[in-house]
Amino acid sequence: MYLRCNSRLKDGKQHRYWNIVESKRCAGGKVVQRQVLYLGEINDSQREAWCRVIEAFDEQTNQRTQLALFPAQGELPAYAREYGVQVRLDRMELHRPRQWGACWLACHLYEQLQLDQFWADRLVDSREGTCWRHILQTLVCYRLIEPGSEWRLHRLWFEKSAMGDLLGEDYSLVEKNALYRCLDKVLEHKSALFGHLRERWQDLFQAKFDVLLYDLTSTYFESDPPNNPKDKRRYGYSRDKRSDCVQVVIALIVSPEGFPLAYEVLAGNTSDRTTLREFLNKIETQYGKAERIWVMDRGIPTEEVLTEMRQSDPPLYYLVVTPKGRLTKLEQQWLSLPWQEVRPGVEVKLLPQEQELYILAQSHDRIHKERAMRQRQLRALVKRLNQLQQMKFSGTQKLLLKLGAAKGHYPAAWRLLDIEMPESFGSSFSFRLNRQKLRAMRRREGRYLLRSNLGGKDPAELWQFYIQLAEVEAVFKNLKDDLALRPIHHQLEHRIEAHIFLAFIAYALHVTLRGRLRRMAGGLTARAVLDKFAAIQMLDVQFPTTDGRTLILSRYTEPTLDHKLLLEQLNLTLPPQPPPRISADRHVVH
Repeated sequence: MYLRCNSRLKDGKQHRYWNIVESKRCAGGKVVQRQVLYLGEINDSQREAWCRVIEAFDEQTNQRTQLALFPAQGELPAYAREYGVQVRLDRMELHRPRQWGACWLACHLYEQLQLDQFWADRLVDSREGTCWRHILQTLVCYRLIEPGSEWRLHRLWFEKSAMGDLLGEDYSLVEKNALYRCLDKVLEHKSALFGHLRERWQDLFQAKFDVLLYDLTSTYFESDPPNNPKDKRRYGYSRDKRSDCVQVVIALIVSPEGFPLAYEVLAGNTSDRTTLREFLNKIETQYGKAERIWVMDRGIPTEEVLTEMRQSDPPLYYLVVTPKGRLTKLEQQWLSLPWQEVRPGVEVKLLPQEQELYILAQSHDRIHKERAMRQRQLRALVKRLNQLQQMKFSGTQKLLLKLGAAKGHYPAAWRLLDIEMPESFGSSFSFRLNRQKLRAMRRREGRYLLRSNLGGKDPAELWQFYIQLAEVEAVFKNLKDDLALRPIHHQLEHRIEAHIFLAFIAYALHVTLRGRLRRMAGGLTARAVLDKFAAIQMLDVQFPTTDGRTLILSRYTEPTLDHKLLLEQLNLTLPPQPPPRISADRHVVH
């Protein structure tokens, strides 16, 4: 990088504008130059009438002062003795490169949801001057941009980010104990935040919450089981395939567009079937009674709860994925019913029952996919069994272990085979395809049985409700992978829940950005945009002056063409560059 001066004639006078330029040599030997920073105009020998004066912050007096900049090579004009400063352009230095773009975008989303106003009334500054709302904003933006532990935020990330510049804070903001103490203050406002976010999403995106998707997931801990029997960390069915770790269960309600409405943290051994009634009451208490449609996966509602939903006033409607075992019981009744096409490649059959409607749906694409998966697994299992038949074992137990391993690798295909063990040791086992089971499986491939009390709805709309159930699974995936919800390292229960609460707020920023992208740049993901903006850096350009001070210009790098296109599509405008600072000596305090 080097300093370049561009001269331009303006109003009959010569003006000089200074830039920091990056020069690169391409593969063909051609040198390409790119403007990285624009520093503005520095006066040379100009008249008093058009002398440019800038406002800078004097770190010695802690006051703003007016300066006129001149190169050190010439003499300071007489008219500028009081406010003129001569800078040594040849001794320019670049300090503290830090990530600015993604931090600015995260703060913009935070303010767009008016979370700064929400927390200003609830997190009052301490007597010592600790700004709790800025600490919380830093924790949330950190979770969105580059999630990690609070210790990593304290030791590494904050110094390499521009959060301090954006919030007007210094390194003391992320003092380690202050980060943990902030977690202790936010959880009591969870219900109020749910209502606030719902109003914001209705204002910004006209989001509707008459259809609710409900599902559960688990997240694990790499720690020993707690001694307190009331602690929510418990062993249970692990959706993360970590049954060796204690966990908690997270129940979540989202809209079909992915906007979360509420969540709850439950004990790790909570059964899915015991959670729905509590959430029905929770939503009714917070948002009032309304005719809502609940879309759920199999295993969540019980017959008793479904009966209560049908009998409630106003009625609560539901669409539930039903286990395929019920399909066998109703199979004879389905045979005489005609298929109805709801969209190309998707057909349904409707079977009215008492106060309910059963929907048998089949997708031709899904049929081909499941059939290919089954055939691939069956071929692999047969190949493995043929290999085992050729082997010689010293005992029956070793053969059983090998067969058990094959069953674990190919469980779906194993159910289609009949295995016959030898009567005496030394003989090989045999297997054959159970064609009756194969025909039954072929009839079920690509088919789903849905159950609802929405008798007057169009079948295409009911199918669309079922497709939207994948949205809540996408939320869980973003929380766990993109926002690094797991594993959880906190040891105190209220901080465990506060950690999940922070991830929930960060996801609120994520889904807000996705909502804006859906309208204007639907092909982009929120993560891709954050990574793109993360390339915009901020650094401190320092010029020593002839009087022993240092002029400091904090500047974010020039946006590329991609950045400008994104800013235009999202209707965003970058803020002005920060004002200059001038220090008493060469030592700069960050």
